[in-house]
Amino acid sequence: MNFKIPFSGRGHAYVESEIEAVIEAMHAPLSLTQSKYKDEFEKSFSDYAGSKYSFTVNTATSALELSAQICQFKNNDEVIIPSHTYTSSAYPFLKAGAKIVWADIDLQTRVVTKETIEACLTKNTRAIVVPHLYGFGAQIDEIVELVEGMNIVVVEDAAQSLGVRLDTRMTGTFADFGVFSFHSHKNMTTLGEGGMITTNDSKYKELIPMLRHNGHCGFNFERENYWQPAMGNVDLPILDNEPIMPSNYCLGEVECAIGIELLKRIDQLNDQKRERAIYFIDAMQDFDQLEFHRVDNDRHNYHLLVAMDKSGKRDSFIRKMAFDEGIQCVVQYYPLNRYDLYQKLGYGEANCPNADRFFDNMISFPFQHMLTDSELDQIIDSTKRVLKSL
Repeated sequence: MNFKIPFSGRGHAYVESEIEAVIEAMHAPLSLTQSKYKDEFEKSFSDYAGSKYSFTVNTATSALELSAQICQFKNNDEVIIPSHTYTSSAYPFLKAGAKIVWADIDLQTRVVTKETIEACLTKNTRAIVVPHLYGFGAQIDEIVELVEGMNIVVVEDAAQSLGVRLDTRMTGTFADFGVFSFHSHKNMTTLGEGGMITTNDSKYKELIPMLRHNGHCGFNFERENYWQPAMGNVDLPILDNEPIMPSNYCLGEVECAIGIELLKRIDQLNDQKRERAIYFIDAMQDFDQLEFHRVDNDRHNYHLLVAMDKSGKRDSFIRKMAFDEGIQCVVQYYPLNRYDLYQKLGYGEANCPNADRFFDNMISFPFQHMLTDSELDQIIDSTKRVLKSL
């Protein structure tokens, strides 16, 4: 059906300077991949996020694939992952040979905590994935401290939390790896797809570019003629004396060019979404049927605006919003253990009551940056009207 206000798959519009950057990159007499815009985007991202090294990739899923490969899982190695997250947080680690242990979430913040992670630790734990879901920064510093010295790789899935800070430090810079997404729905999108993997460990400085780009690297000897023995070398990436097969996860120059420009206003985009979220939440203060997570600081960028229905009438609410008001609310992040994929692989059981309770009662409102003020007020008015009718 056609909705007056759909749940859009596009996070924001582009301003003129960003459009001009795309045109300039298209006209530049350079390669459209692995060239100057990539280098500049990576440097700009490190400067912004505070990471020592940043590497562009074509998707956040690719960044997760890289981090999973680098874990070098052996028999019976386990990875702890919340059941309430997007599927890309999990299946790359299955492909790399790990066994999943599902972790529960905190019901108020909707993310994992030190306590929910600690309950899942075993002698076989090799990795932990911590998503900063909905744009809220999980207490990653406590989780990293919990497993310090235990030979456990911690991956921050910061796909939804670009620009989010814990005190003064950005999410995505606390753990062994940070993973960012520039997908169409995010607060910052590089023309539909894109991602970044960050690390502060120098041992990955040469490894990740090789893994990302088909094993390409330079020759380790001085060449008299630049064309001999070939343009460049292709080698087998080695980590801790173990080989890792490369892939092709490169991000194009046009996407990098627009990423450079978008970094200049991501804080503004986040601030505007946060202000609107607080405006929306405060407008609902007389309606105790909906429970929001209200955070009026930069620990939350409100990539999404979600609530938990406490009346037991979630489906009736969504139905009336859709068919009476023309506003498309949705539910998101089906607990992964309920999906056919994970059930068929033997991961259909999870002791995650908070994740189940939240999903079974959650409502996600249309909240793209492109919403006009009048559309936001329309959603608020419709929400109040439907809540009263129920």
